Parts: sequence; C-alpha cells; structure tokens
Amino acid sequence: MKFLLSINYIVWLVVSAIFFAVGEFLSKKFALGPKVIYVLLILGAYCLGTLAWLPAILQKNSLTIVGTMWSVMTLVTTVLIGILIFREKLSAVGVIGVITAVIAVILLSIA
Repeated sequence: MKFLLSINYIVWLVVSAIFFAVGEFLSKKFALGPKVIYVLLILGAYCLGTLAWLPAILQKNSLTIVGTMWSVMTLVTTVLIGILIFREKLSAVGVIGVITAVIAVILLSIA
C-alpha cells in the first residue's frame, strides 16, 4: 500500500485517464464494427482505469478536486481521440465547453 501512495495522485489520474481513453477508443471501434473481443478489451481498460483511480482518491481524499480533474482529463482525451483519430468535428460551442472545463480544473486545483 505504501508503494501506491508514494506515487503522486496526479500520475494515478493520468494513468486512469489513459485507460479510460483506450476504453473510449475501443468503444468507437466497437460501434464501427461490433466484435466480442472489443467488449472484453473495453471492460479490461475500464477496470484498470478504475483501479488506477483508487490510489488517487485515497491519497488526495478530495472527491471534488480529484473527480473534476479526472473528468476533464478524460473529456480532453476523448475529444482528442474523436478529432485526431476518427476525424470527427467539434463545434464552436464544444470548443468553448472544453476550454471552460479546463479552466474549472485549474480553479479547483488552486483552491
């Protein structure tokens, strides 16, 4: 347990967000061509993402800050996957929403 807590909570959040992003990527691949293997990989990615989340919340013990930071990290990675990999478009309102979310994390981190 000490090893898990020796790693900064932000590192755990990034790891968790990466696993979630992999799950999102695989979800889109599943939507484009449903296969059972995608379902298994999606479940694995989300499970590992949740396990990486646990040391972060244990270490920081602030759901408000950690939860918001994780949400924005996953939001940004999901948007980037959609735009860069799957060539999806983001509206002006969507861009404003992402920017506002990032500002929210910065403000919560300062508080």
